[in-house]
Amino acid sequence: MGTNANRPGPESPRATWREVPSTVLTLGLVSLLMDISSELVHALLPVFLASVVGASTVTIGLIEGVAEATAAITKVFSGALSDRIGNRKLLIGIGYGLAALTKPVFPLASTTGQILAARFIDRIGKGIREAPRDALIADVTPEGIRGASYGLRQSLDTIGAFAGPLLAVALMALYDDIRAVFWWSALPAVLAVLLILFGVHEPRTSAPEPRRNWPIHARELRRLPRAYWIVVAIGAVFALARFSEAFLVLKAQADGLALSLIPLVYVLMNLIYAGVAMPAGILSDRIGRSNVLTCGLVVLTAADLTLAFVPGLVGTAIGVALWGLYLGLSQGLLSALVADTAPPELRGTGFGLFNLVTGGALLIASLLAGWLWHAHGSQATFMAGAGFSLATLVLMMTALRTRPAPNA
Repeated sequence: MGTNANRPGPESPRATWREVPSTVLTLGLVSLLMDISSELVHALLPVFLASVVGASTVTIGLIEGVAEATAAITKVFSGALSDRIGNRKLLIGIGYGLAALTKPVFPLASTTGQILAARFIDRIGKGIREAPRDALIADVTPEGIRGASYGLRQSLDTIGAFAGPLLAVALMALYDDIRAVFWWSALPAVLAVLLILFGVHEPRTSAPEPRRNWPIHARELRRLPRAYWIVVAIGAVFALARFSEAFLVLKAQADGLALSLIPLVYVLMNLIYAGVAMPAGILSDRIGRSNVLTCGLVVLTAADLTLAFVPGLVGTAIGVALWGLYLGLSQGLLSALVADTAPPELRGTGFGLFNLVTGGALLIASLLAGWLWHAHGSQATFMAGAGFSLATLVLMMTALRTRPAPNA
């Protein structure tokens, strides 16, 4: 993609987790707490929608897709605003605060409209916080260890993503009532907001230069290099190759997993995700991001084929485990690629635009997955996922043969 920026040379230090700045660690702990809160809800939400509220798989796909697309659109404006005002912490705090405020809505909801509204506001909060947060990580991290920094944050985030479902299993065993379990999600969300207020510090920099145009103006967007737009295109096809993890939960339920054990789907997936994300980030600093991403696509294809053709809970468990491995090999690296290619003064905008495009692709993927499931069954959904994965793999291999990626 035209640059080998951030590529460690013979004299470059090898990254370890100990070199990652403390601000990144704090943001990772914030992510951990909020993910415990969110996954405590999300681990049971597809089943709650289907069996308690009576939503169809198409509706579930719509809710998940609209929620993620909302977050993606919001990220564009929050990222641009953080570039303009030079205060990323403020927007991070507002975003996590909105997410915390939605948590009591889920146990009180009785209609799909109420769930959609809560998910909508929650994802607005996610959209407000994520682009400034990812840009702040790039602001405080030396170039040679960006993969390690994004990998550490992603690992901590994902520890929360499997701790939340584990807590959901324990609480379901205690209460046997999904609504009662949902109430517990408010506690870690509040703790996350407090940690932002007292534990996150921005680097001291001079005030941002006044601009005639917002960073999302066409004149500013032309300053984003070609390498950045190639990263955006790669992120879009990666998003098309996967869909909401809610369909993994529905697959486990269809294969006979007990309601009280449904959260274990997320536990298995995120346990592997958390264990892989940090090593994958360090490896990408050493051998190149594109090499690790290519391995991730191979794993995603294997996951979809397993979920489509290996019957029963054993096949589902293997597919879910492979899905977690794919996430660990890809998600933090895509963020590092954006940081590698976006100019420092446009990092927030760069992350926002990247997430807008990938969120739109994820909306399309989730809607297609829900329709295929409804019309043709779960096998069709995962076969389509495998097809998109293989197509993305071919595109990646072609790009690598013709043009090196950043940090390739």
